[in-house]
Amino acid sequence: MDKWFNVGKIVNTHGVKGEVRVISRTDFPEERYKKGNTLYLFSEKGKDPLELTVETHRKHKNFDLLTFVDYTDISKVEPFKNGILKINETQLGHLEEGEFYFHEIIGCTVKTSSGEEVGSISEILTPGANDVWVVKGAKGKEILIPYIDDVVKEIDIDKKVILIEPLEGLLT
Repeated sequence: MDKWFNVGKIVNTHGVKGEVRVISRTDFPEERYKKGNTLYLFSEKGKDPLELTVETHRKHKNFDLLTFVDYTDISKVEPFKNGILKINETQLGHLEEGEFYFHEIIGCTVKTSSGEEVGSISEILTPGANDVWVVKGAKGKEILIPYIDDVVKEIDIDKKVILIEPLEGLLT
């Protein structure tokens, strides 16, 4: 059974030359959307994914705009709307020490260095300088944890536990 990882969702077309708007869900957009890379489009349940080769990529506002080889017309990409772009587990590259894929971090339990459980990571935001982890707290409250060395002290992917040293006011 193949393991698939979300890269992004096609939310609309852009222009008339086969460009699509993607809301990105990948840790490495510059790598995933590189010309010549293969992505798989999952659109309908039970239907085999469509293999697509990236032709062009550019950023526009909060979207990644992509075109695919042999899809040069709006009518050809119109059916792609609401489809999910994925990669196969075999396409995951090797990471340097201290680097992690989003799917390894999401679901981890966050604890303070004093042993207090904060919650579990439900989402990762990439606003700019550093990633921000969205943690669902015990009472359903969302807590935003910056992924910086001053806060994140230890990551144990095997045990799915992350230890943090919260800055003053971070957990209030």
